[in-house]
Amino acid sequence: MAVLVTFATKHGGTAGIAERIADRLRAGGLDVAVQPVKQVRDVDAYDAVVLGSALYMFHWMGAARSFAARNHDALSRKPLWLFSSGPIEAVDKEGRNQLEVSGPREIDTLLRLHPRDHQVFFGVWSRTYKPSGFMERFVHMMPAARAAFPDADLRDWPRIEAWADGIATEVRALPR
Repeated sequence: MAVLVTFATKHGGTAGIAERIADRLRAGGLDVAVQPVKQVRDVDAYDAVVLGSALYMFHWMGAARSFAARNHDALSRKPLWLFSSGPIEAVDKEGRNQLEVSGPREIDTLLRLHPRDHQVFFGVWSRTYKPSGFMERFVHMMPAARAAFPDADLRDWPRIEAWADGIATEVRALPR
């Protein structure tokens, strides 16, 4: 079975998650291609798709949203799994679990693709990133803001790997 793992990333953290998912799917005996959404030419060539995006201000990256819209019909007909990456804090100021409240604002549109699952994973942040977007420029320029966002890699590799292993099990069970 051929699986496409495709993603949109801002600074590379989501690409790292996609690569780890692809590695686990390969270890599960699947034929896997992994590439950024901007490079995908033919979704129909795959039996299943894993699509992910970095979250920025609670939104998927524009390239991932465009990919999903452009390939809506093909993705709706295939086994599909979605993931979002981005929170770098376990709880927000109100004490809510960020993995439960940090999903993309576009989730209703994404659910129209009929994914088998959607997961939010913690992300990675480094003050060395070249700032892009208002919030990153603000953090970069303001010492107090920089202190509030220390370097952190909160990607939960065992959780990501377990999720990918579950996908591998489901894909192997698909009719050929």
